[in-house]
Amino acid sequence: MTSAKTDAARLLPLLDLTSLGEDDTPAKIRALCASARTAFGLPAALCVYPEHVTTARETMAGAAVKIATVVNFPEGGSDPDRVARETRRAIAAGADEIDMVLAWRALLAGDAAAARAGVEACRAACGPGVALKLILETGELGTPERIREASEIGLDAGVDFLKTSTGKVTVNATPGAAAVMLDAIAARGGTCGFKAAGGVRTLADARVYLDLAEARLGADWITPERFRFGASALLGEVVAALAE
Repeated sequence: MTSAKTDAARLLPLLDLTSLGEDDTPAKIRALCASARTAFGLPAALCVYPEHVTTARETMAGAAVKIATVVNFPEGGSDPDRVARETRRAIAAGADEIDMVLAWRALLAGDAAAARAGVEACRAACGPGVALKLILETGELGTPERIREASEIGLDAGVDFLKTSTGKVTVNATPGAAAVMLDAIAARGGTCGFKAAGGVRTLADARVYLDLAEARLGADWITPERFRFGASALLGEVVAALAE
C-alpha cells in the first residue's frame, strides 16, 4: 500500500464531515450524507447545524456514524443558560456530539470565569452519554499562553475533545496551536481528545497534525474516540487515494 493510501485509510474514520453553511437546505444535508457512504467506509461523524440534525439522523439511519452539531456557534457568547438550552434542544433532536464554542472574547477580556461557566453548563447538559468538543477559536486567542489557558478550562470541565476552530474566522487550525493543545492534553494523561478544524485540506496537511499527536501521545492514541479532523474538503483526496 502506498504512503498516500495508508494515510488515507487512517484518515477516513477520523473525519467529521461538516456542513455549516447559513443557506444549508435539507437537500444539501442529504447530499453530505450520501458522500459519507464511501466505498471504503464511513467517517466518524457528520456535523451540521441543529436544525438539520433530524435530517442527518434519518438519512444515516443504520450507519455507524455519529451525528454532531454546534452550539454557541460561531460567536462564542457568554450566556451559560443559552448554551445549556441550545445543548438540550440539540440532544433532544438526536445529536450524539456537541461542538461548543468557548466564550473566547470573555477570556481575552480577562473574564475566565465567564468562559468557564459556559463550558460547565454545556458539560452538565450533555451528561455522560454525549461527547462534548470545545472549540477554542485559537486563531482569535492568538498567543500560546491564551491557548493553553483555554485548553485548561476545557480540561478542568471534563470535555471530550479540544477543537481548534470554527472555520469561520481568518486564522483557523495551525500546527502551533495544535502543539499547545496537545501538550495540555498529554500533561493530563491523554484522556481528552483533539480535533483540528479549518484549513486542513490535503493528506500532507493532515499528516502534520498526526505527527504532532504521535510525538506526544503515541500512534495508538489516535482513534476516532480521541482524534478528529473537521475537514470535509479532505474527503475527496482521501477517497481518491484509496481508489488508486
